[in-house]
Amino acid sequence: MDPKAAAKRATEERADGLVALSHRIHAHPEVSFEEVQASRWCAEALAEGGFTLETPVAGLPTAFVATAGSGPLTIGICCEYDALPSVGHACGHNVIAAAAVGAGLALAPLADELGVTVKVLGTPAEEGGGGKITMLEQGAFDGCHAAMMVHPWPTELIQMPCLAVSHYDVRYTGREAHAAAFPEQGRNAADAVTVAQVAIGLLRQHAEPGDQVHGIVTRGGAAPNIVPGETEAKYYVRARSLERLAAWDERVRRCFEAGALATGCSVEFVPQGPIYSEFRADAALAGVYKANAEALGRRFPDPPEHAVPASTDMANVSLAMPAIHPTLGIDSLPAVNHQAEFAAHCVSPVADRAVLEGAVAMAWTVVDVAGDAGERSPLVQRNAQLLIGLEQFRIDLVERFRRGSPRCRIIVNVLEIDRRMRNPRPVRLAHVAPGTIGLETPFEHPFRLTFLRRNEPHDILVQPFRREIRVDQGLETEFVTAAREAVDGFDRFSDGRH
Repeated sequence: MDPKAAAKRATEERADGLVALSHRIHAHPEVSFEEVQASRWCAEALAEGGFTLETPVAGLPTAFVATAGSGPLTIGICCEYDALPSVGHACGHNVIAAAAVGAGLALAPLADELGVTVKVLGTPAEEGGGGKITMLEQGAFDGCHAAMMVHPWPTELIQMPCLAVSHYDVRYTGREAHAAAFPEQGRNAADAVTVAQVAIGLLRQHAEPGDQVHGIVTRGGAAPNIVPGETEAKYYVRARSLERLAAWDERVRRCFEAGALATGCSVEFVPQGPIYSEFRADAALAGVYKANAEALGRRFPDPPEHAVPASTDMANVSLAMPAIHPTLGIDSLPAVNHQAEFAAHCVSPVADRAVLEGAVAMAWTVVDVAGDAGERSPLVQRNAQLLIGLEQFRIDLVERFRRGSPRCRIIVNVLEIDRRMRNPRPVRLAHVAPGTIGLETPFEHPFRLTFLRRNEPHDILVQPFRREIRVDQGLETEFVTAAREAVDGFDRFSDGRH
């Protein structure tokens, strides 16, 4: 039987089970990193369909990788299943999960015939926590030549517009006092939040297209007659790219610092998960998907004049490998994502059809890529060339280590991330100050830098475009030496002299 016909037939035969899976996940919403049932239900369905299952993955209890086939071309299909607080599956991750499982089950019996390895990756905490980024950094996506997923939306889009985003809590600490008798003894942490919010509102006049900031106050005080001594807010800051986000976020943080300065409070920023990047969709892969979705009767309207952006940790995957994130229209308007009304639409007959057609469209896309040398060859060759070059560099570093330069091993983790960035680029030592190392980093998402002290490894997480990182006293000399040696190696590699 033709592979596409076989994939469609397999999905039709499992239609009731896939729809039931979608409805079951919808009826039992679990928020980020707590998706115990949803992740188990998806993993069990794949295992029953012949997949080899690995769980937990990347230190995440609700993450999994299910593998079928052993071909040289490896495609990852991402399965999301976390819900939102208070509004449940108002972003339709039940549809995403069931469609991913359906695509995997349709491809499993065809994988060896097609010459592919199919990986369905259970990726928790998209709504807050960045499960895919952790899995990417910890190697769960290693070997994948491309990745894809689908997402429910009011309308069909070949690619959902995505902004880079950072998430953090802001904590102010002041001093409590009796609000009537001794207010002069207090330092009002609630006023600090108010000043910051006013400053952010004024800052919006100077925002560039794509710049966004929004948040909520999660702790505002204990009682009206107590000057609030502690307050907390949760904020998201977005921009069109990671580079722009670094500049915009700095201005937003100054608004929070202004609140502290004006009220005599202190302020602390507490990151809530990794930074999400902008999305770089692979045009060729998107074109193949669109043709297959249209063959199933799905229609892509002209893109709106003003794009409606969101953010996703799948964007970070797109910086690492060819990836797509098309949407499945579920005819929900006027209801939109993150509304309770949209959650209701995610178990409608239209959403159930989207589960099945999304599964088939992804499966057919894999079939086309596997069978089309024009699409398949660049994916495999690009991955192989980078692996060969970086493996040789790694061997050279290990040899230098064995010859008595114990700090050369610093760079291996950075190379792992840079391979996913497609183009090796150097990390340069900019300056050294007491307790601070300055680095010029071209990486567009956080990466982990490893160094040795007395043959014990130590890790530092470096944020994108962050030029300064703190190191503990007593580790500075060792880190500086390692950084300099690492820079030499990167320069030689990137200049083509290695």
